[in-house]
Amino acid sequence: MDRSKEWVMNEIEKISHFGKGPRGITRLAFSETAAGAQKYVISLMEEVGLTITIDQIGNIIGRLEGKDESLPAVATGSHLDTVPDGGKYDGVIGVIGGLVAISRLKAKGKLTHPLELIIFACEESSRFGCATVGSKAMAGLANISEWRKAKDQAGLSFAEAIKQQQLDIERIGEAVRPAEEIKAFVELHIEQGRVLEKEEKKIGIVETIAAPTRLKIKVEGVAAHSGSTPMEERRDALVSASMIILAIHEIGLEQSKYGTVTTVGMLNVYPGAINVIPGVVEMWVDIRGTNHESTIECLQDIKDAISTIAEGQEVGASIMLLSAEKPVTMNKDIMSLIKKVCVEKRVPHQMIHSRAGHDAMNLAYLAPTGMIFVPSQNGVSHNGEEHTEIDEIMSGIDVLTETLLQLAK
Repeated sequence: MDRSKEWVMNEIEKISHFGKGPRGITRLAFSETAAGAQKYVISLMEEVGLTITIDQIGNIIGRLEGKDESLPAVATGSHLDTVPDGGKYDGVIGVIGGLVAISRLKAKGKLTHPLELIIFACEESSRFGCATVGSKAMAGLANISEWRKAKDQAGLSFAEAIKQQQLDIERIGEAVRPAEEIKAFVELHIEQGRVLEKEEKKIGIVETIAAPTRLKIKVEGVAAHSGSTPMEERRDALVSASMIILAIHEIGLEQSKYGTVTTVGMLNVYPGAINVIPGVVEMWVDIRGTNHESTIECLQDIKDAISTIAEGQEVGASIMLLSAEKPVTMNKDIMSLIKKVCVEKRVPHQMIHSRAGHDAMNLAYLAPTGMIFVPSQNGVSHNGEEHTEIDEIMSGIDVLTETLLQLAK
């Protein structure tokens, strides 16, 4: 099969039709649309000659035998699930790019080490509030007690959702892989920022990956009649929540000198009627940064601000910590190898920090890990307007292919 530039473009487009809508692509984790995309990509993997296994969290592993099957595999891959109204490149270029790389290496003849393409389950947190689930399970970092509590916006539990895909929450532990099974992991991904575009570089060699800290905040006031309740007597949960949102934004601005960012990405307002003063507001907060001390300070400042606002507004407020992960540094030897490949291929490149989380951050606990970024047009991602030029994707695939070759030969 010809896996040229046109083939890559066509396959990215075909995958985008799974969950395509007017504003973007919605392919939530463990949904039927995600399952459809996975089934399609499995067919592509089988065409290349990969042996397919699916573990107990839904990670798809395609393996190409090496000369010595007793040796650990050199792996690549990414994810196929999206955020609501997401783009066509996030995750997908790492899957399709990895498949192209393995196909090219197969054509060169059997390498010493086996090669693997891994499609990780539930990388995005959009559905259940928990991110990089598949890679966490594989690396032995699963937080099953928290996953049991997780529900989507329709009230469907994480356990029920994976059961619909013939998976069992009681067997997630079986997805853990021993460290001796994987020699190295390298993930190709879009940058999801503007650094490479502004610096006119084709490749970013990731040094560190920011880790998300996530909170659920619940503000409890008193629901009352919007017409008969005087302004001075109101305990409006939405007004208090709005003050908290502004405070979180200001705290993010204060910490931005360390590269830390804060986002309130979702709100639920109850009872949600035009003629009723909001009694309860739930909000979800995302804190990101590569400076762990800054993230900790940011979290404490948010807690202090919530306490002050709640007291002043005479409302209740509670905070649930959903996750608190540490930034992860990529393997120095793999970073050096990627840089060497870029120099040899004369590809403009630079070292870069990832402000978004990725499956690679969990695989780093299992095996030496590296990440290759390609530019995102205008820095746009998690949006239907997300775009990366095909020539830039192909440059990323070229660098990935040579990196895998050097690791597996």
